[in-house]
Amino acid sequence: MDDAPNSEHFTLTPIGYVVSDYPDKFGIPRQPGLAPAANARLVLTAPYNDPLAVRGLEAFSHLWLSFIFHQSPERWSPLVRPPRLGGNRKIGVFASRSTHRPNRLGLSLVKIAGIDTQHGVTLQLQGCDLVSGTPVVDIKPYLPWAESHPHAQAGFAPHAPTLMDVVFHPQALETLTKRQDSATLYALIEQVLGQDPRPAYKQKETHSERLYGVRLRDVDVKFRPYPNNEATTLEVMAVEPYAE
Repeated sequence: MDDAPNSEHFTLTPIGYVVSDYPDKFGIPRQPGLAPAANARLVLTAPYNDPLAVRGLEAFSHLWLSFIFHQSPERWSPLVRPPRLGGNRKIGVFASRSTHRPNRLGLSLVKIAGIDTQHGVTLQLQGCDLVSGTPVVDIKPYLPWAESHPHAQAGFAPHAPTLMDVVFHPQALETLTKRQDSATLYALIEQVLGQDPRPAYKQKETHSERLYGVRLRDVDVKFRPYPNNEATTLEVMAVEPYAE
């Protein structure tokens, strides 16, 4: 007798896509909510952009997004190297939140900042951790009484990551202050770089002239380890218009 489960294949159809402050996946915080200044829009597409489909959603503050890691390779491995463990130790993919997983499905908790139903449906989001263009396959309201367990065990990531200090070179700061969105972009840069987006094996550098770059909104942010420091501070050297 064959006790194998049904091997039927399922097809997922995106209900919309994300437009976010992250044009590229490099630098995106590895969990939602770590950069509250990150704004995004979820644009629902036909036939799912009927305002009736989101009736009542305004009563909720947060939302689960089910999405596809569309920029990750389709191949997967049973073992992955989480950056939280320094990028060296391997654990099982199902014991991680790695993007390199079967079916490339992701789950993200975001704050609802507004709902626009004037022309279709667009949801304004905060704290999003998704690259622009991410296809979303479902949304569900967050229920804190059912889904928040403060005494749950969190394995190899029991606490939020330790943040780096971020300082701005005077020239970078001068460029930034000339923008209309200078306050929110400053906060976004500080929050993203505070997570230290560099590869794990580079995060102990203290004396390096190498510039790293992360694209946020429409700018390239150039940064480096702060000289003569104990690997706890990053310095923003330039904020430049992004060149396609």
